[in-house]
Amino acid sequence: MDYSLRFPTVCNATNAWRFVSGGGLMMWLWNRSQIIPTVFLAGLLASTSIPTIAQTNAQERAASLRTQLVDVERKQTEVESRLRDLEEDLKPENIERSLAGVGSTHPEKQREQRSRELEIQKKGLQSQLNQLAASHTRLEKAITEADTQAYQQSASPNQSFQPSQNVSPPKS
Repeated sequence: MDYSLRFPTVCNATNAWRFVSGGGLMMWLWNRSQIIPTVFLAGLLASTSIPTIAQTNAQERAASLRTQLVDVERKQTEVESRLRDLEEDLKPENIERSLAGVGSTHPEKQREQRSRELEIQKKGLQSQLNQLAASHTRLEKAITEADTQAYQQSASPNQSFQPSQNVSPPKS
């Protein structure tokens, strides 16, 4: 068994004595001492690239937010289109036309029912459109903040910009 390259897996008195007396302990410590400078050097190199990584993250965040904004705008367009279609369907002549093939003894009740269904759909779409508008506003604000953070980090790579560091003007 070669004790010079690894610590003994079975720890008993005999193996420990062989390891220490055969120079295994010194080799084991020497091999481990080469790791420490390597780890230190890797840590030093990683710490110098942190501003670049932070800047890249801010830029990536802004790009991701822009993609989300495009998706929200696409959904808004779809909902607005569907809302326009519903507005058209709500016209009395279109309700009448949609029920033309259905025979009933009370067609006015069917028209009222159809009108109520379309109004419910319209309210749901209005609510969805309001939520999308709020998301749109929130995303635009977040994009502005991410762009500002990326700019701040590119302007002074040694400092990381924190949104909480914004100083408001003194009150008079």
